[in-house]
Amino acid sequence: MASLKVERARVSVMPRKAQPKPLSIQQKTASTASGSHTRERVKKAVMGALLTVSLAFILIDPVTFTTLGASGTFESLVGLSLIVSLPLYILYWDLRRYKKAITGDLQKIALICIILLGTVAMSRFFAELFSTFTANLAGVGERTGYFGIPLAVGAMLATLLFDIHIGIVFSFIIGIFGGILVGGEPFFFIYSFVGSIIAAFSVVRCTHRSALLKAGLFVALANVATVICIDLYSHQLFVRTSLYDMVAAFTGGIFVAILVSGILPLLESSFKVVTDISLLEYSDLNSPILKTLMVTAPGTYHHSVIIGSLAEAAAEAVNVNPLMARVAAYYHDIGKIKKPEYFIENQARGENRHDRLTPSMSSLIIASHVKDGVEMAREHKVPPQIVEIIQQHHGTSLMTYFYEKAREHEDHPGLVREEDYRYPGPKPQTRVAAIVMLADSVEAASRVLDNPTPQRIAALVDKLVKRIFEDGQLSECDLTLRDLTEITKSFNLLLSGIYHHRIDYPGLGIPSGGEKKRFGGQGHKLAEEHKGGGWEPEETRGEGTITSGTGRR
Repeated sequence: MASLKVERARVSVMPRKAQPKPLSIQQKTASTASGSHTRERVKKAVMGALLTVSLAFILIDPVTFTTLGASGTFESLVGLSLIVSLPLYILYWDLRRYKKAITGDLQKIALICIILLGTVAMSRFFAELFSTFTANLAGVGERTGYFGIPLAVGAMLATLLFDIHIGIVFSFIIGIFGGILVGGEPFFFIYSFVGSIIAAFSVVRCTHRSALLKAGLFVALANVATVICIDLYSHQLFVRTSLYDMVAAFTGGIFVAILVSGILPLLESSFKVVTDISLLEYSDLNSPILKTLMVTAPGTYHHSVIIGSLAEAAAEAVNVNPLMARVAAYYHDIGKIKKPEYFIENQARGENRHDRLTPSMSSLIIASHVKDGVEMAREHKVPPQIVEIIQQHHGTSLMTYFYEKAREHEDHPGLVREEDYRYPGPKPQTRVAAIVMLADSVEAASRVLDNPTPQRIAALVDKLVKRIFEDGQLSECDLTLRDLTEITKSFNLLLSGIYHHRIDYPGLGIPSGGEKKRFGGQGHKLAEEHKGGGWEPEETRGEGTITSGTGRR
C-alpha cells in the first residue's frame, strides 16, 4: 500500500506532456498556401518532364526509334531530350518574366504544352506523309515533301489563343524543332521560323474566321519566297525540282489555314479561351441577353452602346484590345435587367422609387446589379474575361449620394460608415476593366451638362478621371499616367461629337431658346452617384454651370 502511494506521488509530480499549441488562422492559411504552391511546382515539373520526353520521342529519327535498345540509341535519346529541354526552359522563363499570370495557371500551361506537342506530332505525321509521296514521284526527292510541313500552325494558334508575344516565342521554338525534325536540311530552321513568324503577325487582329484563310495565303507566299532563297543558295533554283519545292511550300501554307480553322474552335471551347473571333460573336446586339436588356431596360441599353464606343476608342488609344473593351461595355450593366425601374435611365420623368426607401436600402439595390450581372452572364455562358469586367467595373467606389443622404438623416453623422455605401469590388485588375469604369462614369456624368461645349466636356472628363484616380480605383491595374491622358483625349473627342450643336428647324413648333431635355429631380444625381468616383456637379472654370442633382444651376 505504501509503495502504491509512493508511485502515485511520483506520477503527480511528473510534468505533463506538452500539448502543441493550436495554429492560428494566419498560420493555417500560410501552411495551406505553402502546400498548394509546392503541389503546383511538382505538377509543373512533371508536365515539363513528360513534354520533354514526348517531344524527344516524336523528333527522334524513325529508323532509330524502331531500333530502340541498340547500342548508342539510349544515349541519343537522352541527348535529344536535353536538347529539347533547352528551348522549353527558355519558354518557361520568358513566360515567368513577361507573362506571370500564365505561369500561375496550370490550365494555360497545359494549353501551351498541347499546342506545342500537337504541332510537332502533326508535323512529324505530315513529314512522313509528304516525303514518302514526293519520293515516289519521278525526278522528285523526299526533300521536296518537307517544305509542305505545316509547322506554322503552332505559332498561329499561340497568337490567337494568347498574344503576339507568345506567338513570336513559339516561332523561334518551332523553328528549332523543325530543324531537328528535318536534320538533313541545314536551312529548314530558317524556313520554319519565317513561316511561323508570318503566321503569328497575320492573325494579330483576326476578327473573322475568313481572315484565317488570308493568313494562310500570307504564310504560303512567305514559304515560297523562303524556298526561292534556299534553292538559289543551293544552286537548285533553275532546275525542275525547284518548281515542286514551291508548290509544296504553297500547299503547306494553305494547310496551315485549314488546320487552324478546325482546331481553334475545339481549343476555345475546351479551355474557355476567348479570341477576337469569338468576341465578335458576342458583340452581336441581337444576342438574347442584349435583346432582353433593350426591351426591359432601354435606357441602360442605350447607355451601354455609347459606352461601347467610348471604351473602344480609348482602348485603341492605349493599344489595348478594342473589341474586348466594346463587348465588355455592352454587357457591363446587364444586371439591371432584374430591377430596371430603380435606375434613373429607365425611370419615367418625375417618378423615383428611391424616394420611398432608406439610403441603406437604396445602396443595396444599386450595388446588387453587379452581382446580378455576374450571375446572368454566367448563366448565358458569357466568357470569364467579360464576367470579371462586369464584377470590377465599379470597383469599390463610393455611392456618394446615398452616403450623404444617410448622414443628413442621422442624428450622429459619424455613425454612418463609408464602407457600407461602397461597391463590393474588386477594383479593376486589367486595363480593359479600368477603361470600362472610366467610360461608364464619363458617359453618365456628361448627360447633366447644360450647353455642352468642348471646353466644358473636357473639364468634366478631367475632373472625373482625376477623382477616380485619387479614390484609388486604378491602383490594381497597369494603367499609366500617359494612358490616362490618351484615354481622356479620346473621351473628349467622342463626347464632343455626340453632343454637337444642331440648328433650329423653323415651322415645326419645336421650342427653342436653348432648352434641353434633361433628367429631373433627384434622378440626376442618382444617375451619376452610382457610376463610381463620387463625382458631384459644380461650376467649372467660369465657363458656365453643370446642372446639379436637384435640378438647380
